[in-house]
Amino acid sequence: MTAALLGRSRGGLTSKVHLASDPRCRPLTFVLTEGQAADSPRFVPVLDAIKVRGPVGRPRTRPDAVAADKAYSSRANRAHLRRRGIKAVIPVKADQAANRKNKGRHGGRPHSHDAELYKGRNTVERCINKIKAWRGLATRYDKKPESYLAGLHLRGAVIWMRSLQPTS
Repeated sequence: MTAALLGRSRGGLTSKVHLASDPRCRPLTFVLTEGQAADSPRFVPVLDAIKVRGPVGRPRTRPDAVAADKAYSSRANRAHLRRRGIKAVIPVKADQAANRKNKGRHGGRPHSHDAELYKGRNTVERCINKIKAWRGLATRYDKKPESYLAGLHLRGAVIWMRSLQPTS
């Protein structure tokens, strides 16, 4: 399993963190992949790993909307969200928009984009900044992906515990 999570780059062995966060910049799930792996195919595994337990009942696994950056814009990701009844707030890549425009009326309708909901996408970036406040995670001292993933989960737990404390 270790070999699957480390990839080669000019700097050596690397890995990439894909995560989902809530509107309060708390991490919901982590998926670790090879450093050279593309972002778009990891969209569905990240969504499938989300399980938020409320005060009663089963864990919630389907958010109302998902805001992601252009790297996650693909036909397969949008179809997955449509099947699950989740609103996609993902801007379209310029080459995808140009390709659809070149097809004329056979290119289909342009994807809607809710600019107001997209403003909330920066919560993921702020969550990453909170995680990288731990120097060991920011500089990636861990040699094994399992150790690094454990550090990510530990940091996520600390972020959640701090958010649950009452502010004075």
